[in-house]
Amino acid sequence: MTMMRLGRALLGGFALLAAAVVPALAQDAASFPNKPIRVIVPFAAGGGNDIFARLVGQKAGEILGQPFIIENRPAAGGRPAAEFVTHQPADGYTLFVGASGVMSVAAAAYPNLAYHPTKSFIPLTMIANFPLIFVVPADHPAKSVKELAEWAKKNPDKSNYAATSPAFIISSELLKLKTGMPGTMIPYKSSNEMVLSVMQGQTLFALSDGPPAVPQIKAGKVKALAVTGSQRSDELPDVPSMGEQGFPEVNTQLWSGFFVAAGTPPAIAAKLEDALRRAIQDPEVNKKLKAMAVSPGGTSSAEFRAMIDKDIQGYLAVIKAANLKFDN
Repeated sequence: MTMMRLGRALLGGFALLAAAVVPALAQDAASFPNKPIRVIVPFAAGGGNDIFARLVGQKAGEILGQPFIIENRPAAGGRPAAEFVTHQPADGYTLFVGASGVMSVAAAAYPNLAYHPTKSFIPLTMIANFPLIFVVPADHPAKSVKELAEWAKKNPDKSNYAATSPAFIISSELLKLKTGMPGTMIPYKSSNEMVLSVMQGQTLFALSDGPPAVPQIKAGKVKALAVTGSQRSDELPDVPSMGEQGFPEVNTQLWSGFFVAAGTPPAIAAKLEDALRRAIQDPEVNKKLKAMAVSPGGTSSAEFRAMIDKDIQGYLAVIKAANLKFDN
């Protein structure tokens, strides 16, 4: 057989293979899902991301006609669970609920991370996002971010902050960069412990997520000076935003969203995206998400991807400016 004839034969074989594969993929997408969908949550049951997964998953399961089975795999800040999902078949039957700390923050903080949020995964849609709340001891004399910054500059030996992970460290270091205030990081294991340390006067401040902070603020046990970003929180309407106080760059918004492994057939990914967005935008689900002091998402896959890539660049800039180092 001449080289030309061999080439023609190979091309013909590839064409036949493609002709067989394309209808098979279309058939798979048309019948998807025909079995339960597993949802990997990288945190323990009962936490915010677990509640998100169960709330949205139940409605999305109703839309697709198959149950969403939640599997909690907490360890090492969620990174092993994310890596686990990248090794599962890219068939749409394994989803991942990724928080910003596991995805965009980790991508910026850990140079040797074994996955990438927009290269190893297809971001499907954001479930919700939320600002951080800047809390100080209830009896501290400062009544604004500027007043606290001035106090800290005069009392650098008493200026420290509580943090549990790179997400909170980077946010606090961004605050320091923009206000000029000093502050030594004191590590804690959970957001609850962070807020408790401020309440007991062990630390000067913390940038906390809402669930552990809001009850203590409303009980008068800690004082909220600001929420990150440019808008006030519906849950704390009397607390001004960082933007209102002259620090618009302190705009950290943490989020949670659904992901599927890269390589998942586009038609299947699109079907999942549509179902999840519809679930998040369902009036009853939306209402329950807002009751958790978060802003419901339901963004498109393209919007979610662009937001994550922008997040990573923002975190990288703070890490470089503050000369931060994190152990993998």
